Amino acid sequence: MINNYKITIEYLGKGFVGWQIQKNGKSIQAIIETALSKVLKNKIKINGSGRTDTGVNAEAQCANFLYKRKIQNKFKFLSSVNHFLNKFPISITNLEVKKLNFHARHSAKKRLYEYIISNRESKLAIDKDRAWLVKKKLEVKRIKKAIKYFKGTHDFSAFRSSSCSAKNPIRKISMISVKKKKDKIIFLIESKSFLQKQVRSMVGCLKYVGESKWKPERVKEVIDSKKRENCAPPAPPEGLYLKKIFY
Repeated sequence: MINNYKITIEYLGKGFVGWQIQKNGKSIQAIIETALSKVLKNKIKINGSGRTDTGVNAEAQCANFLYKRKIQNKFKFLSSVNHFLNKFPISITNLEVKKLNFHARHSAKKRLYEYIISNRESKLAIDKDRAWLVKKKLEVKRIKKAIKYFKGTHDFSAFRSSSCSAKNPIRKISMISVKKKKDKIIFLIESKSFLQKQVRSMVGCLKYVGESKWKPERVKEVIDSKKRENCAPPAPPEGLYLKKIFY
C-alpha cells in the first residue's frame, strides 16, 4: 500500500544553491532526498511547497513523498533522518500522513514569508547571515504608509527577476505588515504564491522609503510602471524566511 507523507523542514539557506536540485552546487532538496533514501532504504523523491532561492531560510518549508510502507515510529524516523542531516543546518521537524491526493506545492492555499532587517550601526554577531544589516536609520512610519500600495491584486512585473519563469505576473498580496522590535524591523508578507525575488524586491523598495530616498507614493509608481529597472535592488537573501505554508 502506498502512503503519502508530509514533512516539515527548517533550514538556513547560506551555502546552498537554494531548495531545488541544480547541477552547479548542493541543494536542500537533494540533501534531504539522500537522507530519506538512506533511512527508508528506497530511492525517495520529494515535492517541495516552493523553491526558495540561494541563501533564503525556512522555518517551516513543507514537502511530501510517497513510500510503499507504513512508517511505524514517527520519533525514531525523525531522529534517524536528522542523524544524516547532522552536518547541515537542516532539520526535519515533523512528519504527517496525508491523503494520496495531497501535494506540498499544488495543495498550498497561502504562503507566509518573513523578512528581518537589523537596523543598527554595529556589525551582526548572533544574527550574522540571519538578517539584513542596514546601518542608516529607517523610519517605520514612512514604511507603513508605503506598504498599503502592495495590498491586493497587482501586476508585479517590476518586482520579478529576469530569470523568473512564471507565465503570469499577477499576484494577490492578502496580508503585509511591518513592525519594529528593538533594533529589528520585521516584515510579514502573505500570498498564494510569489514571483522569483518578489518579496526581496518589495523589501528593497520599502528600505528606500524608510531611509527617505523615496517617497511612499513611489512604490505605487513602480508597481504601475511594470518595469524592473524602476525597482530598487532586491534585499539580500539572508533576511528572508519561509515562515508558514497554509493548506
